[in-house]
Amino acid sequence: MDKVNFHFEIDGDNFTSAGEASVKIKKLLREMGFDPEVIRRVSVAMYEGEINMVIHANGGTADVDVYCDRIDIILADKGPGISDISLAMQEGYSTAPDNIRSLGFGAGMGLPNMKRYTDEMKIESEVGKGTTVYMTVKV
Repeated sequence: MDKVNFHFEIDGDNFTSAGEASVKIKKLLREMGFDPEVIRRVSVAMYEGEINMVIHANGGTADVDVYCDRIDIILADKGPGISDISLAMQEGYSTAPDNIRSLGFGAGMGLPNMKRYTDEMKIESEVGKGTTVYMTVKV
């Protein structure tokens, strides 16, 4: 297997569909025979990213490249961008509005959890243009 790519559009207006891509990738990776721990790490990181795109960026895209030795996840949006990435990486820091917090989201754990559940993570963000997060889970 060289590479298998899965592409998902993340609907930014719909909390009920947030997480659909991570559920689909979990099922696909299970069908491909990946270790349950690898699947768990990929799906948690993807879910957190999807929620962030819904809360902050009006959606975006998720691309998952599956190799035999790793799974690369690229989450891209055209949202407001992250002005201070190191601040955004601090557990508990959140810019989510109160109406989102009242739904149980926006606790400031999304990016820290994305980093915790992946082996590599890089964030590229430009204020006013959007954010791209690159994550790798080694198999």
